[in-house]
Amino acid sequence: MSKLNTSGLKPLGRAILVEPYEAATKSETILILESTKERNVMLETRAVVIDVGPVAWCEEPTPRAKVGDRVLVSNMAGVVAVGPLDGKRYRVINDRDVFCGLVEGV
Repeated sequence: MSKLNTSGLKPLGRAILVEPYEAATKSETILILESTKERNVMLETRAVVIDVGPVAWCEEPTPRAKVGDRVLVSNMAGVVAVGPLDGKRYRVINDRDVFCGLVEGV
């Protein structure tokens, strides 16, 4: 388990544990209900890599991402899981669902 992984979930095989995050907005002029906001974040394709399965990207010369990286993932990839230790929502995705890294601050 990585330093960032306080979820109680451990990815196996090619699985990647990511935590979706909401991109910062410059100004908020519309009040959005928390439940709607949560649903939108789970649909969002931006995520932080929390933990990586032992054989993720085994056929590639270098891993696509490492723990702590901000990445773009396939929309609706994987499954939503709630960490039994921290109660946060995560997505468990396939290693091939990570498409690119994001520059810090994005």
